Amino acid sequence: MLVDLFLASLHHLLVFGLVAMLVLESAILRGTVDGATVRRLAGIDGGYGLTALLLLVVGAARLAWGAKGWQYYLSNPWFHAKFGLFLLVGLLSIVPTLRYLRWRRALRADPAFLPAPAELARMRGFVRLQLALVAVIFVLAAAMARYRMF
Repeated sequence: MLVDLFLASLHHLLVFGLVAMLVLESAILRGTVDGATVRRLAGIDGGYGLTALLLLVVGAARLAWGAKGWQYYLSNPWFHAKFGLFLLVGLLSIVPTLRYLRWRRALRADPAFLPAPAELARMRGFVRLQLALVAVIFVLAAAMARYRMF
């Protein structure tokens, strides 16, 4: 029972960390992005990726050692929807990641580099879409936890 509590708590903390990083990226992309901000965005995005990876590992541990057991999750359609949406969010995150890395390279080549406002708006849109999908994941998680009640 303690293992399940630990894994569930860690899972929730990682989700909140993931959301915090997305909100931070979205807020940063609203303003002027200079060299220091590009480096900050790349660092936050790296933390976002690491958090997402840890979230997958902890989620797998919950499947293996959690109180409900892997059968519960694998037979739960809400789990499949939630996991599929998580993968979609991960795929969407590739675009900003690659852009931040490109900006960082451009900054090394030209210290006066500034991303174009249109690029900032596009990346902000990608980040906000990820946030919206994560909100849907929260709803799916609530449905998943109550699956046997439906």
